[in-house]
Amino acid sequence: MSHHLSLARVILPLLFLLPVISGAALPSQPEGQGLRPGWGWPLVPRPAVIRTFDPPERPWLSGHRGVDLRAALGQEVLAPADGTVSFVGRVVDRDVVTIDHGNDLRSSFEPVESALPHGTVVTAGQVVGRLAATPTHCPGGCLHWGVRDVGGGTGDGGTGYVDPLRLVADTRPSVLLPWRDP
Repeated sequence: MSHHLSLARVILPLLFLLPVISGAALPSQPEGQGLRPGWGWPLVPRPAVIRTFDPPERPWLSGHRGVDLRAALGQEVLAPADGTVSFVGRVVDRDVVTIDHGNDLRSSFEPVESALPHGTVVTAGQVVGRLAATPTHCPGGCLHWGVRDVGGGTGDGGTGYVDPLRLVADTRPSVLLPWRDP
């Protein structure tokens, strides 16, 4: 039995390194491409996530209806998927850009300055604006990216908000299965 445990202590860590050793990535995807076909990150290089999605239980309750991504002032913001610019302007004290991607999905970005007019057709990876100098709620600067399912089919208590990271990254938790001795 101790021989099996010793062997498991050697082999198991190697299994986790196998993708690194072989040069493979799990799941494999080209840089900038997301898990949902046609979707990619709105910033290059892939940014650090400063604050994750935390939707409210009801539309009127507090929550974080998107994700905050580390970004530098003036950094280019890219369309994460094909779509049409449906809003460019100021909301309260921040510059906002919204893209309608079809299939009831809309992305919004703030604070982003853009010269694109309403109705502009954009393709995935196209520059839609730059991170504005407006003070953000993140120390050091960040881009807030929200995605809304305007059809309401998200099953999220009626808020319509979708976790943007689900479109570009595998956010499922890692699960370790119990060891079974053969």
